[in-house]
Amino acid sequence: MTSPACGPADALRVHMTGSEWFTAAPGGLNRYFTDLYRTLRRRPDVDVSAAAFGNPELDGHSWGPIGGSTLRRAWTAFRDHTVLPREAIIDRHFGLYGRPARGRQGRHPLVVHFHGPWAAESLMAGSGRTAAYSKYLIERIRYADADRYVVLSKHFRDVLTHSYRVPEERIRIVPPGVDLDRFRTSEVPASSGAVLCVRRLERRMGVHLLLRAWPDVLAAHPDARLVIVGTGSEEAALRAQAAGSGVGSSVTFEGHVDDVRLSRLYEEAAVTVVPSVALEGFGLIALESLAAGRVPVVTDCGGLPDAVRGLDPSLIVPAGDPEALADRIATALSGRAPGRQQCRAHAETFSWGTAAERHVALYKELTS
Repeated sequence: MTSPACGPADALRVHMTGSEWFTAAPGGLNRYFTDLYRTLRRRPDVDVSAAAFGNPELDGHSWGPIGGSTLRRAWTAFRDHTVLPREAIIDRHFGLYGRPARGRQGRHPLVVHFHGPWAAESLMAGSGRTAAYSKYLIERIRYADADRYVVLSKHFRDVLTHSYRVPEERIRIVPPGVDLDRFRTSEVPASSGAVLCVRRLERRMGVHLLLRAWPDVLAAHPDARLVIVGTGSEEAALRAQAAGSGVGSSVTFEGHVDDVRLSRLYEEAAVTVVPSVALEGFGLIALESLAAGRVPVVTDCGGLPDAVRGLDPSLIVPAGDPEALADRIATALSGRAPGRQQCRAHAETFSWGTAAERHVALYKELTS
């Protein structure tokens, strides 16, 4: 059995459970979980432990390797044996995984992070309606006993209240942070015409619409080039789409890259794009772009506009509209967009330190 790291006697005891550690499976949820854990560990007033699948960060715990059946993974995570004092708060970041709130010593206060509707995502990915409805029922069961819920945006608050019947008074909106040390502005000038898109290659991420928009971008900027970072079930179809539309020579698929390579790609980019069409809670990737001093063009999908609205609302285009997307990318490449220092300054309003402070305030609500 594992135990949380020892901290001051009066420190808040918190046990976080996630899906996968970011180093094992890159993605928005895993980045959020891992970076929040790192930040909370640095606070003297919080004694935090964490568990997820894959190679752990720092002194975190692993439930085992990633992969395998969902049922087996859920059962493994359910039997999380981390030794917790009775007053410890459980902070669950993926509804399906993690120990129950009630243990041998009584019930722990429970916080559940809602990073997205698992059932709806499965339906969009091609699951049948019966399977998706089963996942929805599991979500309802796992969410039912939470004392507080954390969402990234008003959009996901509305999803929780309307689709999952969660009382609004139990929901707290806590915007995410961005690692301002990992993603930094550089004196290296951006490559003229370089457009970067960092997304899981799934249908709801809208990369197929970006490829539809790309010929119009090339018409305005013939030397433009598109770099797509990420992997997913749509990769083969997207590669075929790029080749079939005659723009393949200006499009590069990078696949999975580490943070060092990603930082370099941000340096080279003049503009980034987040073309999501469904189920976007916030868009951490837009904050990473801003922290690197690169302006993101985003869609009005879900909570994604919250990342840039305070900087320049014209960076937001209608989801599913390749013509509008192409036009805003082209004008950004022409220089009609916020500059590097403006982007960085806006990103600094989304620090992980601020996000961690809001979590600590929430934890104190449950222990006072």
